[in-house]
Amino acid sequence: MAGSLLTTSAILAGNEAEPRDLGQFGNWNSGGVERIKDLATIAGVRDNQLIGYGLVVGLDGTGDQTTQAPFSTQSLKNMLNQLGVTLPEGVNPQTKNMAAVMITADLPPFAKPGQRMDITVSSLGNSKSLRGGTLLMTPLKGADGQVYAIAQGNLTVGGFGAGGADGSRITVNVPSVGRIPNGATVEREVPTSFNQGSHLTLNLRRPDFTTAYRMADTINASFGEELAQALDGSSVQVRAPVNPNQRVTFVSMLENLTLEAAEPPARVVINARTGTIVMGAGVTVRPAAISHGNLTVTISEDPAVSQPGAFAGGQTAVVPQSDVEIAQEQNRMFLFAPGTALGDIVEAVNEVGAAPGDLVAILEALREAGALRAELVVI
Repeated sequence: MAGSLLTTSAILAGNEAEPRDLGQFGNWNSGGVERIKDLATIAGVRDNQLIGYGLVVGLDGTGDQTTQAPFSTQSLKNMLNQLGVTLPEGVNPQTKNMAAVMITADLPPFAKPGQRMDITVSSLGNSKSLRGGTLLMTPLKGADGQVYAIAQGNLTVGGFGAGGADGSRITVNVPSVGRIPNGATVEREVPTSFNQGSHLTLNLRRPDFTTAYRMADTINASFGEELAQALDGSSVQVRAPVNPNQRVTFVSMLENLTLEAAEPPARVVINARTGTIVMGAGVTVRPAAISHGNLTVTISEDPAVSQPGAFAGGQTAVVPQSDVEIAQEQNRMFLFAPGTALGDIVEAVNEVGAAPGDLVAILEALREAGALRAELVVI
């Protein structure tokens, strides 16, 4: 029936005769902060990684150098032998238009035999470019060793390179990696636990006890029954219908409910390699006084030439002459009052003129002094 859905009790009981308007669900697309779809995933509904080894042919002289990548020649011999072509003993083809590659793909949940998916093809040997190549039929296997898809097709490569006779070369992007849209056909379905049992488990993308509690409370308040219970800070268990069609309908209703997720913990994240510093909104400091200055020592060498008089009988010599200077920045001390918020911290640090490296030192000192009310994470 257009514009209506079944009540929860009707769905769970297997009765399809009681429609209920969407407007009766309090949190149905009510403009809340986030949907359950964005906050959690359903246990058992996941991607599966596939991998395969194959050959790319048709390259314009940019394939593997078979003397340095003998596995390419071995693969070619095995493939020709399966196709009924037997090479004489001791013959090693020196092909430059072929490359050994690894194929990777993500098999989406509920993928059925005959459906297509994208694949990524990466050079395994020393091929300079896969541009213009064609991937030969390659089985893609899962972690259990079973074949779940077959890959084949023409590559699209975003990078390219050009070189001169003197050895100079320029490369744009990465020409040794390419993709084949819809390049694999699913051959085997991965069984899932979605239609098994009388319950579904929602796993939070970011575990939080408050979010788990609010999610269970929102589900129960929206459907008017005690369907959900929080198992821990990461999982919420929901009672669901057994009939597959009704379960899909129920999940469609469930994942569009909205709720206000809990605020993340106060945290300061520092990337030590790039100097990037990110502070969460809940970062505060206890009372603290900070003074930060830089001491710079500069030593310069300015050799001087000692030239004796015309009749002095001496020799010309180079006399070392050092100039040592010490400069210290006279930065003022600034005070953080109790409960100073993030904006005040940034403003105070900007007034001092501290660089990212100096800011890291200030934050570490605040943490050691017990004044930083946040977790300091270095990545």
